[in-house]
Amino acid sequence: MLRVGDQKGGAEAVLRAAGELDHLPYRVTWSTFTSGPPLLEAINAKAVDFGGVGNTPPVFAAGAGSKITVVAATHGDPAGEAILVPRDSPLRSAADLKGRSIAVAQGSSAHFQLIASLAKAGLRLSDVQVKLLQPADALAAFTSGKVDAWAVWDPYTSQVLESGRGRVLTDGRGVVNGLGFQVAAPAALADAKKAAAIGDFVERLRRAQDWVYRHPEAWAKVWSKETGLPYEVALASVKRSNGTRIAVALDPAAVASEQKIADTFAELRMIPRKFRFADFVDTRFDKNLPPSTTPARSYGMDSSR
Repeated sequence: MLRVGDQKGGAEAVLRAAGELDHLPYRVTWSTFTSGPPLLEAINAKAVDFGGVGNTPPVFAAGAGSKITVVAATHGDPAGEAILVPRDSPLRSAADLKGRSIAVAQGSSAHFQLIASLAKAGLRLSDVQVKLLQPADALAAFTSGKVDAWAVWDPYTSQVLESGRGRVLTDGRGVVNGLGFQVAAPAALADAKKAAAIGDFVERLRRAQDWVYRHPEAWAKVWSKETGLPYEVALASVKRSNGTRIAVALDPAAVASEQKIADTFAELRMIPRKFRFADFVDTRFDKNLPPSTTPARSYGMDSSR
């Protein structure tokens, strides 16, 4: 039996839609989490064996000494990682954020994207007013004008853009690595049967991602039903980011880019210690995957719309 941690509209939904849950040679039990950090806490506690997260939660978990192992990676278009401002905002570039209030979820991929985007514009976190808010609260603050900007990820980015309530000030392209990870419990990897199941599950996820890219409308319908997102928002998110992911190797470039995130948060004292990200990586399931720097897939859409 493989115990898989999931998020709403995540692995179970996409595997089922792609037909990859048919004829499984092992049993899967699913646990649903609101985001990556609590999923990784469950892996550390041996409550689940495996699950998928973004590029920043493993850094916070590893920095806290959690027992986690990154076993697979994808590279997607980081256009969905964006700093949003209201449509009528006078702000035109990241440099204009100086002194402004910005909502962001602590420890999220958007948190690092905010730091990196500010740095690119010659600013530090101390130059802005950071409001640590989870997406639901941040959306309310953004739409009511209580914050000047919101650093967030898809599908929230697409939700704001499709509703006409905001626009992209700057996005993650050229700023963040666009990586996502599958993470396993070390104890599960030490169990031969569970390790074999994890290897098979990873392959199924890779095939399902290929299916998503080829069938964006079909996946958007499923994703919309699973999450309650309007179909137009789901489809925009698929084409902006969700469907662009490609399976890539956990190579030195991937490890180095994650190390940069880890070092950044350690220097800001947001994680308790410096550590080697490579110590939390297992490449046994890489096979002949392309490099982590392989360009993401594209539907040729304008990310700022």
